[in-house]
Amino acid sequence: MAGYVWSAVDDAPVRELFPGIRLRPLWRGADGASAQVLEMDPHTCWEGIDVHEPGPEEVFVVSGVFNDGERDYPAGSFIHAPAGSWHIPQTTTGCTLFVFYPEG
Repeated sequence: MAGYVWSAVDDAPVRELFPGIRLRPLWRGADGASAQVLEMDPHTCWEGIDVHEPGPEEVFVVSGVFNDGERDYPAGSFIHAPAGSWHIPQTTTGCTLFVFYPEG
C-alpha cells in the first residue's frame, strides 16, 4: 500500500547500548516518534536510570522476562510508562522488547 513503511528486525542495524544490551531501530517518524527492538542478554542491567523524556514509552515484551527494577513482566506483557517516569531496565532470563516512543 502507498505510504506503508516496512522493516525487518534481522535487517535493522544493531547498536550496542551497554554490554549485552542491543538496540535495533525499525522506524522513525517525522515528528520524532520511533519504533525499535531492544534485546537484552541474560543477567544484564541498564547503566543508570532510564527517564522517559520528552514523552511516554510503550513496551511490549516479545520474549523472556523483563524487569523494570520493581517487578517482572513476562512475555506478552504491555507496559505504558508516562512522560517523566523512570525505571532501571534489567533481566535475569534475557528478553526481547518492542519499544515505541509516540512523542519521540
